[in-house]
Amino acid sequence: QVHLLESGGGLVQTGGSLRLSCTASGRTVSDYSMGWFRQAPGKEREFVAAVNWGATRYADSVRGRFTISRDGAKSTTYLQMNNLKPEDTAVYYCAGKYSDSLRRVDDYNYWGQGTQVTVSS
Repeated sequence: QVHLLESGGGLVQTGGSLRLSCTASGRTVSDYSMGWFRQAPGKEREFVAAVNWGATRYADSVRGRFTISRDGAKSTTYLQMNNLKPEDTAVYYCAGKYSDSLRRVDDYNYWGQGTQVTVSS
């Protein structure tokens, strides 16, 4: 079983930056792809970014502003968010899957509890 714990959320003004962290425990995630998703009030959860050990993938809405990365030694995945906009306000979830493919975004089977990101205008 993989446990994921997010941190780093908070309140920031438009144009500001935040870095989210997701630390995995329970078993190694070295063979896992890791992703970030978000859910805004009244909306469905949506894909944000994903990373394996050789590639990254981003939603069009965040490409060029967000950067996903991972530190294997720390079993931690990061999401650096720059130039934040009010529409980025959401609960951000970390997710993992035992696969190195980033093609699908509907097959993640491990999820964290989420961290709130609020961007004020």
